[in-house]
Amino acid sequence: MSPSGKVSLTKRQSVSLTKMSSALSKVDIGLGWDPVKSEAKGFFGKLAGSGSIDLDASCILLDANNQLLENVWFMRLKSKCRSVIHHGDNLTGEGDGDDEVITVNLNQLPANVSTLAFTVNSFRGQNFNKVANAFCRVVDSSGKELVRYNLTEQGEHTGVFIASLSRNNGDWTFKAHGTAINGRTVKDMIPQIKSELSQ
Repeated sequence: MSPSGKVSLTKRQSVSLTKMSSALSKVDIGLGWDPVKSEAKGFFGKLAGSGSIDLDASCILLDANNQLLENVWFMRLKSKCRSVIHHGDNLTGEGDGDDEVITVNLNQLPANVSTLAFTVNSFRGQNFNKVANAFCRVVDSSGKELVRYNLTEQGEHTGVFIASLSRNNGDWTFKAHGTAINGRTVKDMIPQIKSELSQ
């Protein structure tokens, strides 16, 4: 743990958020990334692309048996129970800080929701060789950043199961996954996510 109390996770590590914060009634899951900068200039630089990367953050709600309850993504910004809210789609990845934020009201989540899986994928089919500085972080309702996971892997995949938030007898555990998945929509990614959570 750093002097500020914030935890930096590596792949497969997990931490109890309940033990870290007394303001855990609501959390913001911030996800961010930058486009890889093309070194080509002029005409060839334009051919290489505009330097934007359109990724979509999503949240999958699952029960204790890892069965799908519902998805929250850019086509559905609120869960039916209104406890998970997606704050909108970022089309470029430009700028500092969180590119997309998903707010979870932990106190209002239905009792049958055991795990929230957070994903990032490219609807346009851009792969993660074009993505730099991807991260996921958890901020409590006081504005304190509790956990950060920096994703280091690049590759030809179009999606990542980046992290999960699981409930066990009132204790909320955040786990860094960083699993590469080929899927352009959150629905494409669900089978592999369910498989990993069941391991």
